[in-house]
Amino acid sequence: MIADYGYVGLFFLFGIVFVASAFIVSWLLRPRAANPVKNSPYECGEAVKGNSWIQFNVHYYLIALIFVIFDVEVLFLTPWAIILRELGHVAYVEMLVFIAILIFGLIYAWKKGAFDWQ
Repeated sequence: MIADYGYVGLFFLFGIVFVASAFIVSWLLRPRAANPVKNSPYECGEAVKGNSWIQFNVHYYLIALIFVIFDVEVLFLTPWAIILRELGHVAYVEMLVFIAILIFGLIYAWKKGAFDWQ
């Protein structure tokens, strides 16, 4: 039994050494002086015009979060749909409750105007 903990400790120690060695090697191989172009605010090839501190519309983030929520819903629905017959009626009702909660969240976001572009 104590040997099992020894294996866990050995793997833990190996993990720490591996991560530390990766940091040390990357620190040794990095360039010492940063390129002035690298330190510019934009690296996409466009010339900088004006101040880089501008306010973004929060609707972009709201749409992205809603997309992620429904993307995760698909992640839960796919394996559930594959083994639905084995799970029975209780799992079916539980998934209906899960989908209902997400639909209520979607309706709430819609009523709050999260999908209205200004």
